[in-house]
Amino acid sequence: MRNMERYSGKRVLVVGMARSGVAAARLLNKAGAKVVINDNKTAEQLGEALAPLAGLDIETRLGCPAGECLDGIDAMVISPGIPDTAAFVVQAKDAGVYVTGELEMAHQLSSGEMTAITGTNGKTTTVTLLGEIFRNAGRTTHVVGNIGYPYSAAGYDSADADMFVCEVSSFQMETAETFHPRCAAFTNLTEDHLNRHGTMENYALTKMRMFARMTEDDVAVFNADDPALTPYIPMVKARVMLFSRKAEVESGAFVRDGMIVTRFRGVEREVCPSKDVFIPGPHNLENALAAACMATACGVGAEVIAQTLRTFRGVEHRIEFVRELEGVRYINDSKGTNVDSTIKAVQTMDRPTAIILGGYDKHSDFTPMVKEMLASPYIREAVLIGVTADQIERQCRENGFTRLHRAGTLQDAVEQCRSLSAEGWNVLLSPACASFDMFPDYEARGHIFKEIVNALA
Repeated sequence: MRNMERYSGKRVLVVGMARSGVAAARLLNKAGAKVVINDNKTAEQLGEALAPLAGLDIETRLGCPAGECLDGIDAMVISPGIPDTAAFVVQAKDAGVYVTGELEMAHQLSSGEMTAITGTNGKTTTVTLLGEIFRNAGRTTHVVGNIGYPYSAAGYDSADADMFVCEVSSFQMETAETFHPRCAAFTNLTEDHLNRHGTMENYALTKMRMFARMTEDDVAVFNADDPALTPYIPMVKARVMLFSRKAEVESGAFVRDGMIVTRFRGVEREVCPSKDVFIPGPHNLENALAAACMATACGVGAEVIAQTLRTFRGVEHRIEFVRELEGVRYINDSKGTNVDSTIKAVQTMDRPTAIILGGYDKHSDFTPMVKEMLASPYIREAVLIGVTADQIERQCRENGFTRLHRAGTLQDAVEQCRSLSAEGWNVLLSPACASFDMFPDYEARGHIFKEIVNALA
């Protein structure tokens, strides 16, 4: 365990007892910190969530605001859902309290080699795929971060030889200080989280903090097909690799005559035909190229990469086939939490489709998605739910997509889609919005969608 002296003997307040907060408290306790846990919910409301902390010498301050728990605190660890501009965070900093996030704290205390991936879309698929490549190469591998498995949980017993693959969100980078991957990738950049970051530039620069401590001995991977990333590539000090499904690149991964090729340090290797990539869609070919880049930079052979690309079946909640009923295929893309992600799902459809849209408002412009729906020969009907339903309907009608229906619940939306579709159709949940208006997170939304679909008679 590294950097124990930063926390050993210090009173450390951990705010938020979701998965990452509980894991952070446990790791800090192991590092010798005097841990204080806080959540607005009471112990009774949190229930089994606190079970991993049973028997540990931890002080509890539950059922009260974090701002009431700052007396005598040396450091504070916050979850990604808490902005660094929150009143109690500012109050703590003004009082001289060291404030950091769970991801940064875990990196300070964990052993192992770090790879990391950020981007608006493709992160979860790419980190999961890369983790599978490393495992197939014989490495003890932990896939952590924004994917839902806390870095702190994996870091508790990590060893120097372990490999970490970390999905990094812009929220987690707000508190980055020492976070330093050996190899890191930026998959793409489109509008998202403007309700938190304000502008696209702030959003992008926050993500770029992931590369800030990398050196010329490290490798930074970027999507050459995304012009939005071009201005940011010169900011990195690391060796740059690019991936492209449209053109050859000097160093990185690309497709030539239908074959995935990697090129690194002057050595070129053929991996496998691009048609062999099991997960469908052009966006997943990009994800495969990004993972091939990173695996190559970390010394994995082309045969292992090829084997994994041929067998990897994707991740839950991302264009996930649920069932076929009466000739209609039901597809769960609850991870479509922004416009660009839903555009990619729309582009993957190859049958007439009824799509479920709407959710929590992240101040997005849905016009690009509507234009993609109009351009697609397959998006025939749209059922709208959630707080953004009015905005999506308005922007749909302004652009000429009028086959619209409203639903009050996800159950109602699925039943309407079933009525609207016929044999040979798809029903696609890809909301283009976060879930927080109706569900705890996109995973809960996806699980409920699958329960509803599997219960259809």
